[in-house]
Amino acid sequence: MSEKAKILAFAGSTRTDSYNKKLIRIASEEARKLGADVTLIDLRDYPLPIYDGDLEEQFGLPENGRKLKDLFFAHDGFLISSPEYNSSISGVLKNVIDWVSRPAPNEKPLLGFAGKTAALLAASPGSLGGLRGLVTLRSILGNLGVIVLPAQFALSKADQAFNERGELTEGKHLKAVRSVVEPLVNVTSRLKVKEYAEV
Repeated sequence: MSEKAKILAFAGSTRTDSYNKKLIRIASEEARKLGADVTLIDLRDYPLPIYDGDLEEQFGLPENGRKLKDLFFAHDGFLISSPEYNSSISGVLKNVIDWVSRPAPNEKPLLGFAGKTAALLAASPGSLGGLRGLVTLRSILGNLGVIVLPAQFALSKADQAFNERGELTEGKHLKAVRSVVEPLVNVTSRLKVKEYAEV
């Protein structure tokens, strides 16, 4: 029995006119065209305090942390477009990962990450397109048990890459996005079918 891959898509930026938000919208649409069930979220809608163990001990998981954790639990894979801040990932993205990774009492560790898939994108006005930040993100997700697929795309000169409607102006860039999204949908779908068959 065929099952649709459920993909959670988001950018690691909260900036209104973020290049990564533009890129993740395009990537999400390509994933839908390939048959995936995609949930596109904006991390700005889930503000969180900086992770603090004392805060967690006193108040538990914040409401938005619980909402994000539920979303991570409910999806089979992740499509992430990550900005590069000082050769690493954004604070908001790292903070989301930190909160979602915290187990509730009697909950299996890393339930929102382990065994799930991910595909990575980045966009930056710089010549490397945010590539250095993806090295960090790949390492973090891999250590949490996520199957991070090899294909990735870093869009350089992102300030010149979109038209006024937020569309990519060059066909080669859209082709590169598809080369990242297609393996994610295919691999996630196959893993989902295998999981269903083993139940």
